Amino acid sequence: MHSALPLHAAAPPVRALLRRYRNAGEPLSCEPVAQGLLNRGYRLLTTRGTYFLKHHLDGDRDTITRQHRATQRLQALGVPVAPPVENTDGETVAVIGGHCYALHPWIDGRHRDGSQLSTVGAHHLGALLGLVHTCLERVMERVMEPDPQTLAYVSPDPADTFELIDELLALARGRTRRDVFDALAEHRLMERRDLLELHAHRRPAPGAEPAPGWVHGDFHPLNLLYRGDEPVAIIDWDRLGVQPRAEEAVRAAAIFFVRPTGELELPKVRAYARAYRRAAGARASELAAAVHRVWWERLNDFWILRWRYQLDDRRADPLFAAVSALAVWWTREYEAVREAFAG
Repeated sequence: MHSALPLHAAAPPVRALLRRYRNAGEPLSCEPVAQGLLNRGYRLLTTRGTYFLKHHLDGDRDTITRQHRATQRLQALGVPVAPPVENTDGETVAVIGGHCYALHPWIDGRHRDGSQLSTVGAHHLGALLGLVHTCLERVMERVMEPDPQTLAYVSPDPADTFELIDELLALARGRTRRDVFDALAEHRLMERRDLLELHAHRRPAPGAEPAPGWVHGDFHPLNLLYRGDEPVAIIDWDRLGVQPRAEEAVRAAAIFFVRPTGELELPKVRAYARAYRRAAGARASELAAAVHRVWWERLNDFWILRWRYQLDDRRADPLFAAVSALAVWWTREYEAVREAFAG
């Protein structure tokens, strides 16, 4: 029999939590999961098995419960997910000290980005996201109502972006100990300002967005676990909501298939997009419109620099080189990207 191991100093109140579950056992260890930017998760080892313990930093108990119910219904339809374990009261969310926690089965698997996927793997990924969207359409009307505010869309205004660029430039230039990141940030900010001045007339018009639908909301490599070549679990459903579905397809591809130098692997994007359109019943015109919307969004987006310079948060710094280069490359290769998604 294992002796009790010390719990990690930053761990949540696991003993109080496990008392709410009939067969979860006694805690042996609780270690933070290293990957992920926003969520707080732990690998919890007990005398009865291994679990993923999630500390929900955002959201209330009712909303999280509805998200859990959605994953339970998705699992019944064959979508690879990892619904939470129910406690002795039949609930999936435990509130302790004002914080929400959920216990999930531990899924053995690894994350794979687009460079680790073959063209066939990219095709399967597109088909999987199409399955997610079509199954969400079947289950969500019985689980939760969309927030009307999420249905309203206004494309980023370049005038606001110019003001943000000036603010970020001042912060990057004003650092007392500048490094190579600050120099790259300054270069990309000035470059982006030039691109926006050149392309400001291409701002998406109101009402041009694809039809909205229920989406995962955060479909990227760190939220998908593989075992070998097969995806075994889509995780982190915190951003489940209503958005243009084709936009999620484009955003996901722009994360999965971007090279470190900022180019997209277009042959894989093409295989992925064709499989997605077939599985989701999406028209090529929907993907083309989504490509334009997401391109414009990327051209106006500086979330990584806002984290660094406005919030003093550097967790996303390693993503900046590829993300900032992609916006430039995408602008130059706009027609090729559009054809890959919609051709």
